[in-house]
Amino acid sequence: MARRSETKPDGTADGVQEPVDIDTLELDAEAAQDIAIARKDEGRPEKATHALASMLGPAFVAAVAYVDPGNVAANLTSGAKYGYMLVWVLVVANCMSVLIQYQAAKLGVVTGKSLPQILGERMGTTGRFLFFMQAEVIAIATDLAEVIGGAIALNLLFGIPMLLGGCIIGAVSTLLLLFQGGETHKIFERLVIGLLLVITFGFIAGLFMDPPNPLAVAEGLVPRFSDGSSVLMAASMLGATVMPHAIYLHSTLVNDHFGKGIDRPSVPEMMHGSRIDVVWALAIAGTVNIALLVIAANSLYGMDGTDTIEGAQHAITQMLGPAIGTIFSIGLLASSLSSTSVGTYAGSEIMKGLLRVKVPMWACRIVTLVPALVVLAFANNPTEALIIGQVVLSIGIPFALIPLMRYTHDREIMGKYADGTVKHIICLAVCAVIVLLNLVLIVLTAMGKA
Repeated sequence: MARRSETKPDGTADGVQEPVDIDTLELDAEAAQDIAIARKDEGRPEKATHALASMLGPAFVAAVAYVDPGNVAANLTSGAKYGYMLVWVLVVANCMSVLIQYQAAKLGVVTGKSLPQILGERMGTTGRFLFFMQAEVIAIATDLAEVIGGAIALNLLFGIPMLLGGCIIGAVSTLLLLFQGGETHKIFERLVIGLLLVITFGFIAGLFMDPPNPLAVAEGLVPRFSDGSSVLMAASMLGATVMPHAIYLHSTLVNDHFGKGIDRPSVPEMMHGSRIDVVWALAIAGTVNIALLVIAANSLYGMDGTDTIEGAQHAITQMLGPAIGTIFSIGLLASSLSSTSVGTYAGSEIMKGLLRVKVPMWACRIVTLVPALVVLAFANNPTEALIIGQVVLSIGIPFALIPLMRYTHDREIMGKYADGTVKHIICLAVCAVIVLLNLVLIVLTAMGKA
């Protein structure tokens, strides 16, 4: 029996193309027209619309990048050192992230391709390889923070040695990745969203035990600085908001959300759904980040030793009680597991798009996990490695952000959905601010002032 070929969007086929039955096509077209007329007569849309809930999910997976252990450490340090003064920085940063993640989703919805795939189509062999190498270094630096954060959480919860904790994080995150792709992709989304909810509860629980003064928090919305160090902290918080792997991955997530054989919504429907998806997801992530800063400002302000995750957890336990300290550690563990899984997923898509090879997910997991385990095994203070990892991430952000803004304005790629002039200028301004701040961080770190 002859195998029926899969027809590609361009009209070609993977196998031998079967002859087209014109009569069948005409009957199908007439039937579709009859259905559309009937729906119109009944006062319904001519084409069935998709429920909004069916389009939600991709942004929630990408949002875990904004509540990873690195962000936890930065927000706690900021609140403990400067109180509520830099709340406005997180609000501005979250607004920027909403725009950027929507642009990434829009690129995937309109083109049906990922950002790495589009990059790979426009580069030569050497360019694709070099771009992949920097992206892989970024993936390793990202995983460094996630695995170290998870190892710290296991150590705080169960007293597990750091290296063993890192191995456990690697094993459990690999199991999560087994659900990624294909028919089980929705399960992967639900698992990650479930972890995001655990993160949210784990990191905001302290607010209920020791509620902050609303007026003091509101004063933090007024842009201001106290000294040069506060400017540096603000630059660090703003510059580190956007994670490169979240930009690369979101354009894939919106397409993987609808598996084979599932009727996809129209482009306008998906863009509308993506807007709501991004706003809701990053509203949760932004709330978590602001809550962490507020907890530190309200309960840990002026305390020593809060510049590390372990120190902050001990301080939270001391000030708010063992139960809140434990809940915080559980949130940190969920943050590590979800963010390291999503990071590995992004690394796999980057490799597939740029090198045009599909590597098993477990192999991608090993490539990014091993360096983190080496750091846990030999570093005297693993938390210091987070600083180096953040600098590496800063270097990689322009490589993801600039092509994204360029492609979403390109009519050859986006057609009628290309960004208009005003929106493109806004996107370029956001891009310039983030790139400049990360450049400042790199220079200051090299000078030993960061």
